[in-house]
Amino acid sequence: MSITERLYYTDSHLAVFDARVVRLSETADMRPAVLLDRTAFYPTGDGQLSDTGTLDSARVVECIDMEDAGVLHVIEGATLAEGAAVQGRVDWSRRLDHIQQHTGQHILSQAFVQLFDAPTHSFRMMETASEIDLELPEPSLERIEQAVDLANRIIWEDRPLKIHQVTPEAAARLPLRRDSARTGELRIIEIEGFDFNACGGTHARHTGEVGLLAVRDWQRAKGMTRIEFVAGGRALSDYRRAHHTARAVAAHFSAPRDDAPALVERTLEENRRLARHVRTLEEIAIRVEAEELIATAQIIGDARLVARILEGRDADSLKRLALALIERPSTIALLGSHDGETARIVFARAADAPGDMNALMREACALLGGRGGGRPDMAQGGGPQIERFADALDIAARRVALPTQR
Repeated sequence: MSITERLYYTDSHLAVFDARVVRLSETADMRPAVLLDRTAFYPTGDGQLSDTGTLDSARVVECIDMEDAGVLHVIEGATLAEGAAVQGRVDWSRRLDHIQQHTGQHILSQAFVQLFDAPTHSFRMMETASEIDLELPEPSLERIEQAVDLANRIIWEDRPLKIHQVTPEAAARLPLRRDSARTGELRIIEIEGFDFNACGGTHARHTGEVGLLAVRDWQRAKGMTRIEFVAGGRALSDYRRAHHTARAVAAHFSAPRDDAPALVERTLEENRRLARHVRTLEEIAIRVEAEELIATAQIIGDARLVARILEGRDADSLKRLALALIERPSTIALLGSHDGETARIVFARAADAPGDMNALMREACALLGGRGGGRPDMAQGGGPQIERFADALDIAARRVALPTQR
């Protein structure tokens, strides 16, 4: 027998109650807490978040289920005395939100069972959405929308929910959606003509209280199908966010909201086409630039050395320029750029040119305080010490020149 009478078991809508402080306590992380002889505060459990509220002037910020030891109420802002009579007030907006999400989960889980024989393995209620993990091996948008449609039909039919306290033997005779691992008397939540499930959470009196249920996302995860959903007030908030986003996107096209997806797709396709065109032009420009750099290259024996710091170039641009340079026989390219915080370098050589670009890169990156590497004919890297940038390229150029000067 628990030290705390759990009032939420029989009335999920009870938000104000009187109680007595049985014992002062604290949590494992040393936060002050109290145990009451009775409570309407729901503690974290069954996938549901804890209630919050007040005990007289003390704020209840969390409730922890201590099983037979009772419900631990973590408090802030005021102290309470052992034996004191207190009035508890549950944050009703938070409780209603939890009622909507938890009841919505029961309905959605049963919808997947009825339609696809896909039982729920776990349920998690977060601050803005909830998740269920299902045995649904072949998820699809069509299947999920069918389950959502059935769930909302049950919600809008405003079916009553009933609470049954039954023995394990009596529970075994009920069509429970899933077996309970609990021993002793079980609390069964019945949705009339639709679902029976053992649960200790807070639930609606009628399914209509859930209002609306919507699935936000789904994906395969750990061999299950993970469904992210919202219900009630959360579904309304989610719709508003999505609606505002859609209107904002449509406004960029001076078009109605529902025309936005087609306009976005058309714009993306146009951008892809332009990107291909720009890429072609960049390749032409890089080849022209490579010709200009080759014309001013330093001659080292039979090789040509291009060692340059080029402003405003990213690593991909440097690499493409280096590749264009080493298409010429006996060419070595030592190229660099920076964004004001990080130096980027690319070293490359033609197949018949001397030098180990990987070894040069490791030495240069050590000077720059960074990392890099690659192959003997091509290496990339960089580092944050841009004040050593010119020194790093100069040393690499001298290392290239030394073998032919001996």
